Amino acid sequence: MEDCLFCKIAAGQIPSTIVYQDEDVVAFKDINPQAPHHVLLIPRRHIASMAALTSEDGAILASLFTVAQKLAHDFKIDETGYRFVTNVGPDAGQSVFHLHFHLLGGRALGWPPG
Repeated sequence: MEDCLFCKIAAGQIPSTIVYQDEDVVAFKDINPQAPHHVLLIPRRHIASMAALTSEDGAILASLFTVAQKLAHDFKIDETGYRFVTNVGPDAGQSVFHLHFHLLGGRALGWPPG
């Protein structure tokens, strides 16, 4: 989508601190980190949110989760624990309507989160 902030980041039109990218997934540092490690993982293809996923999106979800697992290992938070979460809709805090997951770790994370 031409107006989508995250599509523009994935296309390299807006600068971001990219920590991983391949043909399907881009991961970049959050500009307002809530933990020592706070990375956003997005599919390159525009999907508005988890609510817009279809059964054909299984492969992209597998890629997103596999990249999150790799990054957690690279950041050395895979043994102590991390959170991998997506927000769906405005009441949940979704402000950019492009499917994205937050990978957070590097400190103890409280519960409940909101």
